[in-house]
Amino acid sequence: MTADAMAACLQAAGYRPDAAASRAAWLDCAAVEFQRVTGALPEWRWCVPGRIEVFGKHTDYAGGQSLLAAVPRGFAVVARPRTDGCVRVIDARHGDVAVIDVDDRDRVWRGWANYAAVVVRRLAMNFPGASLGADIAIASDLPRAAGLSSSSALVVGVALALVRRAGLERHELWRQDIAGVEDLAWYLGCVENGLTYKSLAGSAGVGTHGGSQDHTAILACQAGCVSQYGFIPVRSLGTAVMAAQWRFVVASSGVHADKAGSVRVRYNRASLAVRALLELWNRFAPEPAASLGAALSCGEESEAQMRHAIARTPISDFSREDLERRLTQFVGETARVPLAAAAFASADRSALRALAEASQQGAEQGLNNQIPETVALCGLAYDEGAFGASAFGAGFGGSVWAMVPAGEADDFGAAWIERYREAFPHRDKAEWFSASPGPAAVEVA
Repeated sequence: MTADAMAACLQAAGYRPDAAASRAAWLDCAAVEFQRVTGALPEWRWCVPGRIEVFGKHTDYAGGQSLLAAVPRGFAVVARPRTDGCVRVIDARHGDVAVIDVDDRDRVWRGWANYAAVVVRRLAMNFPGASLGADIAIASDLPRAAGLSSSSALVVGVALALVRRAGLERHELWRQDIAGVEDLAWYLGCVENGLTYKSLAGSAGVGTHGGSQDHTAILACQAGCVSQYGFIPVRSLGTAVMAAQWRFVVASSGVHADKAGSVRVRYNRASLAVRALLELWNRFAPEPAASLGAALSCGEESEAQMRHAIARTPISDFSREDLERRLTQFVGETARVPLAAAAFASADRSALRALAEASQQGAEQGLNNQIPETVALCGLAYDEGAFGASAFGAGFGGSVWAMVPAGEADDFGAAWIERYREAFPHRDKAEWFSASPGPAAVEVA
C-alpha cells in the first residue's frame, strides 16, 4: 500500500492532511522494519492515537466521568500471522524485539514488552484455542511516560492486531461479553489492570490499578471533538465540537511518569483510597455499590453520609484527612466534566479557564500527584496567554495541556517551552506540539 493511499485513507477517517501524511510515514517506517526482520510484508495496518485527558483526573476507575480527546500522534502498528504460538513484537524505532510464547506464563518481561506480554497472555487465557501467533511491528512518536497514554495505546495496538489475527470477534465468548467499542475499551482496561471483565477472568495485569479512560479515548473519540464518557460501565455521555479557532498545545515536563514503574506505588495510592471509600460505603449501605460514583448517586445525602462514615470509621493505611481530600477531589472533578463539555460547546474561554484552574488545584491538593515542573508549566501557560491549562495523566511528571487561539499556537508553544527550560534547565528533554482532536484508532486498508 503506497504512502499516498494510506494518507487518503487516514484523511477519510478524520485526520487533517498534514497529520495524515505524518501517520502514513510512521506506518511506512513500521513496515520497512517489519520486512527487514521478518522478510515479509505486513497484511494489516492501524494508527492508534494517544489521548489528552482534558478533565477527569483519576475518575474513571472510581466510576466517575472524563472529558477526552484523541491526538494525531501515537502508534503505527503493522502485522501479519505466523504459524506457531509466538507473538513477535518489533520496535521499529529503536530496534528492540520481544518474542512472546503464548504458552510461557513464567517469563518476566520488562518495559514496553511487559505490556505486550500481558495482552498476549490475557487473550490466550480468556479465549482458549485462539490462534494468536503473529509478527507485529510498532513505531511511535508519543513521548514515553508523558501522560499521553503511550502504554495504553500500545496495549490497544497489540490487542487490535491479535483480535484480527485470531478472528476473536467470531469467538463465542467475545460475542457474549463484548458487544461494541465501549465494551472493548472496558475490557482492555481490565487487561491492563488485571481485573476480571464479565465472564473473562482477570490476571496479573501490568501492576497498576487504573481504569479504562485511556482505552476509551483511543478507541472511541471523534476528530474535532472532545468526548464525555462515564465509567463502570463505559458509556458515552455526548460530544462537543471544539471551536476551529482553538488549539491544544501540549508540553511534556521531561519528567517520566512511568505508572507501571518508578511511580507505581504513589499512582496506586490514589486508586487504593477510592477502594477504601467504596469499602466504607458498602460496609454501611443497605445494598453494595459497584463504584464510588455509583455510591454517590444513591441519593442527595450520599456525599454527606460518606463523609459521616469517614469521620467515625478508621481505615488502615489512610487518615481521615486523606480520604476527605480524595473524596473532595473526585466529587469536584466529576462535576466539572459536563460543565467543561458545555464550555467547549459554547467556546466559553472564561468558563474553561475557571474549570481548568479548579481541576489543577484539585490535583495539587486532593491527589497530591503534582510536581514543581507541572505546576510551573500551568502557571507559565497563563503567563504566555493561554485561556486554559492543566496537567493530566498519572501525575508525578508527565504533561500539561494549554488552550490557545489556533493562529498563535506555534509562537505560544515555542515561547512556553523556552521559558520552562529557563526555569528548569535540567529538563532539556521537554518538548511540545500543537493539535486539534484527532480520530480514534483506524485500520488502514
